[in-house]
Amino acid sequence: MIICKSPAEIEKLRRSGRMVRGLLEELRERVQPGISTLDLEKYIERRIAQLGARPAFKGYRGYPCCLCASVNNEVIHGIPSERCLKRGDILSLDMGVVVDGYYGDSAITVPVGEISESTQRLLRVTQESLQLAIEQAQLGNRLGDVCAAVQRHVEENGYSVVREFVGHGIGRQLHEEPQIPNFGQPGHGPVLKQGMVLAIEPMVNAGGPAVRVLADNWTAVTADGALSAHFEHMVAVTRNGPDILTLQ
Repeated sequence: MIICKSPAEIEKLRRSGRMVRGLLEELRERVQPGISTLDLEKYIERRIAQLGARPAFKGYRGYPCCLCASVNNEVIHGIPSERCLKRGDILSLDMGVVVDGYYGDSAITVPVGEISESTQRLLRVTQESLQLAIEQAQLGNRLGDVCAAVQRHVEENGYSVVREFVGHGIGRQLHEEPQIPNFGQPGHGPVLKQGMVLAIEPMVNAGGPAVRVLADNWTAVTADGALSAHFEHMVAVTRNGPDILTLQ
């Protein structure tokens, strides 16, 4: 069942969403060659506590950390470790918080030092696909319009979308209905109604769409070893159009 949120609930989700986005921007500033993803995890766990929130991911289905930190060909759910980042890497940072019972969830992919033009293009196209999907989150549109917007832009630019992992509704639970694939057909799926809150998150591979999960049972990597990028915003469907809740 898809749960539509009241204006008051959307404001609570905005508070959580803004907190997550602010924390991700703090992490962006700390990403540099030589830092480990475990350093970033320790930093963000401390900051979440300082802000009086609760980490959304730590303990969720047994996940051990507050942060998902996925490097290069890691698509999502990379577990922070003592591995140090190198110049030219890309790092996908995905995290969530709970504030007053409402979840915030967002993701960005950031360069580690200077990256190649081809890698910059992957990040740019992935961000563009997210923005195009958000523009389709209009009253009366269908979920397939959102999903198809991602797929169309990604594939027109020679990349592929991950099919095993999807976006989701969000509210008092981290994962609510509906599931939001990054592929689909315009005009299909549930009608978008006022108060729906969608966590839209393109996961885009420079190579083929196939992924596999490593022995830690969390980290998903591209099957062909190609780079992958990931961006995520929470978006409320309103009378005035899409309302991005994960903006600072």
